[in-house]
Amino acid sequence: MSLGPPACDHPRTQAERRAATRAALIGAARPLFASRGYAAVGTEEIVRAAGVTRGALYHHFAGKQGLFREVFEVVEQELLAAIGAAIEVAAPTSPLGALAVGSDVILAGASDPGVAQIALIDAPAVLGWELWREIGVSYGLGLTEGVLTAAIEAGQLAPQPTRPLAHVLLGALDEAALYVARAPDVDAARVEMRAAIRTLLSALGH
Repeated sequence: MSLGPPACDHPRTQAERRAATRAALIGAARPLFASRGYAAVGTEEIVRAAGVTRGALYHHFAGKQGLFREVFEVVEQELLAAIGAAIEVAAPTSPLGALAVGSDVILAGASDPGVAQIALIDAPAVLGWELWREIGVSYGLGLTEGVLTAAIEAGQLAPQPTRPLAHVLLGALDEAALYVARAPDVDAARVEMRAAIRTLLSALGH
């Protein structure tokens, strides 16, 4: 039996410490932003919840707005992953069917109060409409274009440039999500928008 001191874990590298601090700040800020909104959450509250200094917040994100942007991007990444997982489970028989499944996930996200608060209520105001749209498009445009290309190849859509149509569809989905998030009756609005999107997708096909 060894009489020496117990082995210790290898000390974390500087990069690992930076990543841990960023993750702690994002993890602390997200539920605060989700539950109370950006304006009602102070930086001191965030750093206390994260267990880091205020200096760490400004070092990694240059302030609360930069941290919020990162939280918003995490929400967008999770939504994109959820769309991919839902399509895999539903196994739609056509590309436009995949778009319908994806739209259901987006509307479900809009129905979630925390997601809606961050991505649909605060993000356009905090980041500005242009940056909000730019970030949303950066996550959804490639996937949408790919599905539209597949729909053309499958004969569901007439041959045409896919990027303009992808932008139109993403704009429609943004409006649908905003409609649901701001509705007095979220569940009823979700049903209405689901039907409207199905009508739109049906009109695209032939």
